[in-house]
Amino acid sequence: MQKRRIITVNPSASIEMSQYENNDVPYSSVGADEVPSSPPKATDKIRKVSMLPLVFLIFYEVSGGPFGVEDSVNAAGPLLALLGFVIFPFIWSIPEALITAEMGTMYPENGGYVVWVSSALGPFWGFQQGWMKWLSGVIDNALYPVLFLDYLKSGVPALGSGLPRVASILVLTILLTYLNYRGLTIVGWVAVLMGVFSILPFAVMGLISIPKLEPSRWLVMDLGNVNWNLYLNTLFWNLNYWDSISTLAGEVENPNHTLPKALFYGVILVACSYIFPLLAGIGAIPLEREKWTDGYFSDVAKALGGAWLRWWVQAAAATSNMGMFIAEMSSDSFQLLGMAERGMLPEFFAKRSRYGTPLLGILFSASGVVLLSWLSFQEIVAAENLLYCVGMILEFIAFVRMRMKHPAASRPYKIPIGTTGSILMCIPPTILICAVVALSSLKVAAVSIVMMIIGFLIHPLLNHMDRKRWVKFSISSDLPDLQQQTREYEETLIR
Repeated sequence: MQKRRIITVNPSASIEMSQYENNDVPYSSVGADEVPSSPPKATDKIRKVSMLPLVFLIFYEVSGGPFGVEDSVNAAGPLLALLGFVIFPFIWSIPEALITAEMGTMYPENGGYVVWVSSALGPFWGFQQGWMKWLSGVIDNALYPVLFLDYLKSGVPALGSGLPRVASILVLTILLTYLNYRGLTIVGWVAVLMGVFSILPFAVMGLISIPKLEPSRWLVMDLGNVNWNLYLNTLFWNLNYWDSISTLAGEVENPNHTLPKALFYGVILVACSYIFPLLAGIGAIPLEREKWTDGYFSDVAKALGGAWLRWWVQAAAATSNMGMFIAEMSSDSFQLLGMAERGMLPEFFAKRSRYGTPLLGILFSASGVVLLSWLSFQEIVAAENLLYCVGMILEFIAFVRMRMKHPAASRPYKIPIGTTGSILMCIPPTILICAVVALSSLKVAAVSIVMMIIGFLIHPLLNHMDRKRWVKFSISSDLPDLQQQTREYEETLIR
């Protein structure tokens, strides 16, 4: 991926550029106060995602509702579970969302965090970031068809195992994959409808629980009986992936304005969707800690409102899993498209369908989901968390490095802290990452290390394929000329 070539991704324009190898090349504009106007893009005719659908895409990338938070009560008891979902967002979610808002508006293209890391640390680490994050996302997505069927098997026992279960996973994956193929705006508005349907039963449950609440139940704690590994993994899994929306930045309507606001609303929506159901469920019924496992909110709903509310919660849980699937697949597939537009993957990954969607990226992501769907819930969560942790370390380094090396680069949204503040903001989540990694099992660590080694091998292999011209790599003419931006940046420093 080092040859000079003529790029003609956009039929109306072509530029000559060389794949960079300089670790300090900024992708963004270089003026301190000015954002240069962009040339018309070939994708401008594709409908962009507006504010409300973007908020719910973020909601499903991160959360999807309180389904899965029950294990926090089982692992650590009521008080630590509640404190975790109150404090953890300040340690992890808000810093990650702020970094996503700054870097996502600095680089409003579909490569997202891959572009951030490439710009700060060079193409090798940018590719590793893309590989680990894509693999983490696909592993995550393999969970949702399984959970969907787990919620339905109580009513349809045949879905619990065997051929009917396998066939159902395949059919469900195909249907949701087709929805992604039809367009991101469709996915966005479907996410809005699914989100409202998934949140409403918990609003009803909260209202019903008010007369039965006993606040003393919220304060129960037993520090001698805490499963820290399960507790931290549950918190981490339910409050991460804020950066995933960055791989859709090129599809967002006015991303410099829309993305930061959508992340702000998303943080509030996600936090509320966890804290209020936990307050209702813990405070309104006697504590039986061992029963607080996946799906227990449906039992809470039945105890508070009857069978009708239980069925609504179960239907909401199934719907939520579908919403998380389509949101995650959108992020994963557009990430591959963005990497291809930057010349990191073969050019055919950048091809769009007539609906503007990355056809090959969708097929690759769907294939990964099917292949990984045999893993257990705990194995999926632990494996994806470890890969995600490594990717987040790279993002923190990239964020701080860009603040230090390129302070004059245009940042349409900038976190109102200096370089020292940027470093301090990244310390608590980094400590948390170290804790999650330290508590992971040897099996999960071994599998994750193997996956990372595979990424180290794929990058030179793709370079070799490019040099031999076995496949075509190119940089989209819709994206900024990196060499030109570097020269302009250096000129601003001289002046």
